[in-house]
Parts: sequence; C-alpha cells; structure tokens
Amino acid sequence: MPDIVSVEYQQTGNSTSTNPYGMREMQERAFEYRDAQYMLLKSPPASGKSRALMFLGLDKLINQGIKKVVVAVPERSIGSSFAPTDLKKFGFFANWAPKEIYNLCTPGSDGSKSKVSAFHNFMDNDEQILICTHATLRFACEGLDEKKFDNTLLAIDEFHHVSVSGDNKLGEILKNIMDKSKAHIVAMTGSYFRGDSVPILLPEDEKKFTKVTYNYYEQLNGYQYLKALDIGYFFYSGAYADDILKVLNPNEKTILHIPNVNSRESTKDKHREVEYIIDALGDWQGTDPSTGFQLVKRPDGKVLRIADLVDDEPTKREKVSAALKDPKQKNSRDHVDIIIALGMAKEGFDWIWCEHALTVGYRASLTEIVQIIGRATRDAEGKTHARFTNLIAEPDAEEGLVTEAVNDTLKAIAASLLMEQVLAPRFNFSPKNPESGPIEGFDYGEDGYDQGKTNIGFNEATGQFQIEINGLAEPKSKEAKRICEEDLNEVITAFVQDKTNLERGLFDGEHAGGETLGEELTQVRMGKIVGAKFPDLDEKDKEAVRQHAVAAMNLTQKAKTVALSIDEDGTISGNTALIDGVRKFAMDVRELDIDLIDRINPFSEAYSILAKSMTEQSLKQVGAVISAKKVQLSPEEARDLAKRAAKFKKERGRNPSITSPDAWEKKMAEGVEFLIRMKREATDG
Repeated sequence: MPDIVSVEYQQTGNSTSTNPYGMREMQERAFEYRDAQYMLLKSPPASGKSRALMFLGLDKLINQGIKKVVVAVPERSIGSSFAPTDLKKFGFFANWAPKEIYNLCTPGSDGSKSKVSAFHNFMDNDEQILICTHATLRFACEGLDEKKFDNTLLAIDEFHHVSVSGDNKLGEILKNIMDKSKAHIVAMTGSYFRGDSVPILLPEDEKKFTKVTYNYYEQLNGYQYLKALDIGYFFYSGAYADDILKVLNPNEKTILHIPNVNSRESTKDKHREVEYIIDALGDWQGTDPSTGFQLVKRPDGKVLRIADLVDDEPTKREKVSAALKDPKQKNSRDHVDIIIALGMAKEGFDWIWCEHALTVGYRASLTEIVQIIGRATRDAEGKTHARFTNLIAEPDAEEGLVTEAVNDTLKAIAASLLMEQVLAPRFNFSPKNPESGPIEGFDYGEDGYDQGKTNIGFNEATGQFQIEINGLAEPKSKEAKRICEEDLNEVITAFVQDKTNLERGLFDGEHAGGETLGEELTQVRMGKIVGAKFPDLDEKDKEAVRQHAVAAMNLTQKAKTVALSIDEDGTISGNTALIDGVRKFAMDVRELDIDLIDRINPFSEAYSILAKSMTEQSLKQVGAVISAKKVQLSPEEARDLAKRAAKFKKERGRNPSITSPDAWEKKMAEGVEFLIRMKREATDG
C-alpha cells in the first residue's frame, strides 16, 4: 500500500531558530497581535504554543493592565508545559514564574474542594498566574460571577476540546465569560477540527477572534533535521495482528496505538493483542526492572525495548509512564524502541525520536489523528523521515455490520484527504489579467515568468505557491480575503466531512462509472458549504471563497495524481514530492482556468488508490451500500442547480439545454425542469 501523502521539506531551520527576544517564528507571529482581546492561535504540535502563551501573558500583565492569567489544559500532565521558565536569559523582558501553590495540575480529583477553593482564592487575591485543567475550570466556574474574569487573561490550551454543543460545559463557560466580562482570551490548538462536526465556536463569536495561523508546512519546512513526512492507510482482512509486521518496521522508533476495545477492529482482549504483537516481533526476554519496559530479542539478535502502556495494573503502568517522562532520557535515542498504547501517548506526549505513528482502526476525530501524527513530527538529530499509517479493516461481505464498516472506511479516507491539505504548501491564487506579473521571491521554473499564459511560482523559503488562474473570482471584503488567505482548510474540512459529498464523490463519480459530475461537487455542494459556513458574506465573496477552496483542494489532488507513478501492472511504484506534482500538473494543462478546475472530481484520485488497496469484492461491497442509499434528485439540489443555471444564462445569454452534449449543462437544465415539474404538480393538486 503506497503512502497517500508524501511531502518533502527544505530543512530551513526557520521554525526552530529564535529572534533576539528568544521567540521562534510562530511565537514572534503571535506576539505581533499581543494587543488583541481575543486571539485564536492555530499552530501544529511541537511548534511552541505554551511558550507563545508565556510571552503573551507576561506582556498583558506588565504592559496592558491585565491583572491575572489563568491557563487551562485538558489533562494534568500537560500542565508541566507551563512550569516556571527563565525567559530573560534568551532576551525577553520577564520570566514566567507561576507559584507552586497555584499549579492545580496536581494529583487528586480535578473537582476536589481544595482545588476549587484554591481557584476561588486566586481570583480574589493579588497572585498573577494559575494553571489548572479544563475540568477544574468547569467546576470552579459553577456559581462564579463571570465579572470575576474582568482584566483576566483566560488561556485555553488544546481549544478543540471546546464546542457549541449544549452538553459541552467548557464551551458554555467560555461564551458566558465573553458575553458578561471584560476578560481577554487566548485559545490555542494544533487542530481546529471536531470529528463530530459540531462547530467549536458559533460564527458570530468566532469573528470576534483575531486569528493567528502557523501551518504544518511552515513548521516542518523550518526544521533542521526532518526532511520528509509520509501518510498512508493500509487495509487488512482477518485479525490485524496477522498483518501488523507488514506495516510495523522494528527498525523505526514507533508509537503503536491499538484499537479501542469497542471498535470492530478489536479482538476484545487488549492484553492478548499486545502479547501477540510482542510475539510477532521476537522472543520475550523479560522486563527491565528499572523502567518496566518489555525486552524482546529479534531474530537478528537485537533486543527491542518496548513500553507497554496498555497494561491496566497501576503500579506497572506508572513505572513505564515515569520512565518515558524521565528528563534524563529525553535526548537518548536508545532509551525505548516501541511504545504500545491505547488511550495514552497522544495529546501532549513528547517523544522526539518517534519516526512512525502506527494506528490500528478508524479514529472518529480528525483532531485525534492530527495529535497522533504530531507525536512523529518532532525534530531530532539524525531523524530525516517520519510517517503515519492507519491500519483499517476492510469491509467484509460476511459481516453483519457492513454499513458501519463502510462508514469507517469513508471517514478514514476523508481524514487522509484533509491531512493532505493540512500538510501541503500554502496556495496563493490570483486571476490572470493584463496587469499580472512576477512576484519577487518566487521561482517560475526554467523559462521564467511568461506574460502570455498562466504562471505558477514557488517560494522555497516560505513554502508558498503563487498560482494564476483564468476567470478566478477575487474576494473583495476584508473577511473574505482573510478566509482565502488563512481558512480554506476549514472550508475543505466541512466539505470532505459531509457524508453525501464523500459517498457521491467516491463511488458515484464518472471514474467509478457513476453519474455525479465534478461540477455538482465543486459548484453546488461546495457552494452550499460556503453559504452555510459564512452566511454574512455577499454572493460574490461566497463565490470567490468557493473557487479558492476548490482550487486548493483540486490542485493538491491532481498534483498527487502526477506525483504517484503507476507501473504497467497497476501497482504504484513510488513517490515524488507533492510540490513537483503541482508544478507538473500546471505545465501539463498549459492554461489553468476555473472552469477546468471545477470539472475535477476532488475524490477521483482517492478512489483510484482505494481500488488498488482493497480487494475487488470489498470495493464492490462498499459501492453497493452507497448505491442503495442514492436519491436521484432532491428539491434542494434542484434549487441549487437552478441558481447555477441562472448564472449560466447571465454569462452566455441563453438557458442551459437539456439536450446539450455537455454533461454539466444538461444537469443544470434537469434541475430547472425538476422545479418546473414540482411547481406544476403543486398547482394541479
């Protein structure tokens, strides 16, 4: 099974070097907006968000009249990221110096009377910094007047734990504090996604936030050592342990997450699964008495050191967990070889030597996937490659829960498509016009910039593309421009997580012998997503955002098509960089225009890879489940098609024809006819 995503980086060192104040690139960017009352900081794992918060918090305490800083983290172990830190020695004007008494990330219940009382005491005294868990914040805010947060900076780490769902207490508390106090908010996250599709913030609240984004490509491109990251999924049938060594390379430092016991991939006996994996790796030699690691002798004689975090026995697990956190071993590559976990070793877990994050079973949350991948994307000397593999059970025609299995498969594909967008270089699109010209710092290839055609430039230092597209609509409002520059991935996330889009795009597209056209997905379905997500934009700005999102997604997909070379027997033989694929696709089509891009089905390449990685029987089974649910045309879809038909008439001076040889024109005409028929039937009674 090939890697779905293979991205190479320039090793510029920018993301790890510091300015005269001791700030890394991301931290410096965040500090530029230090005066914002509400800040949403979106930055990958290991990019330095905790240190960024220290800089922001100290400036607000010393220079902005803020009296207190409350830092809330999802679990106690992450609280150590905000321990006292000497920032002056690196050039900053103050040190981060929280007092131990107000570090509430200590053993014991998060909702204990002592922690809640300490929180309330802190809000009433002159102390400046408190660190607690999300849970302690929730308990402490019960019955607490929101005005207590006046002139307080509330920093919420791993902000993706918040949502507008009625049963999400943290989301409710945040909204009340924003509505009823003069608090400042810094929300930090490595993944602004929720697997359950519930928004993190309502649009009217989200637009109050100043957004600071530092993307995955910037982070990884700026590393000193890591050069390439690969992401792929691998389908198996039967028990996963039988295929585990097909994807688990004992020579790579690996975190292996076994499936949840309630998932269909699980054998329902997690301890036996760990034993089976250890047996597959070699001969068990016993347990290291000082660390609790399992010692396993490989056939070549090397002894693997394996940390088992699945074992439920508290004493054993605490010993292993403590050994993994031993600060003396942080820079020791040989301390441990493989970590086997179930619910641990994800968010906030730091093992810089991890080269392979291997996850068995579908994960419901894209956030969880991002966090798991983040375990492998730390920069470390001698570590040039990292990869994430998702091992997924094929839908089995004999299974009783075929539909559930199909849904898991679709969601796993959606996650891989979204990760492609997260990891890709940034796309800057502009319409081609007579005034267009080369932009300084961008390389336009061997022949340079050509005034007579659409051009594509790439800036290796910043990891950005500059791409000209004929007919591209430009955003006019400040908000639309911001969305096109910073938040296209959020639009694409909503599009890909829509089940209907996934099902039709993958299994009813022309590539699969189906009827769903590329334009139905890119114009109608993406247009609907943009309209729902940004209702305050005018129609022209909505169309500009739609076109930019489609261009970003489809160029990434077509680049992947070019980048994956296919042998005569249909197997994929290797990868070239995604960047080269973007360049080559742009050269192959000669002229990029928005109509051409709109005709591309964003899911066609994912289907071709799926067809090569699943058995023919399983692929047919999935297709059958999707086809059984297909509805020919709904009134809502007909109205969307009619809107596109009106735009067609305005541009071409005629209505779309139902007999047209152009499939998209015919589809628009069918939408108009459907509405006319509906109206006639309603009139006739």
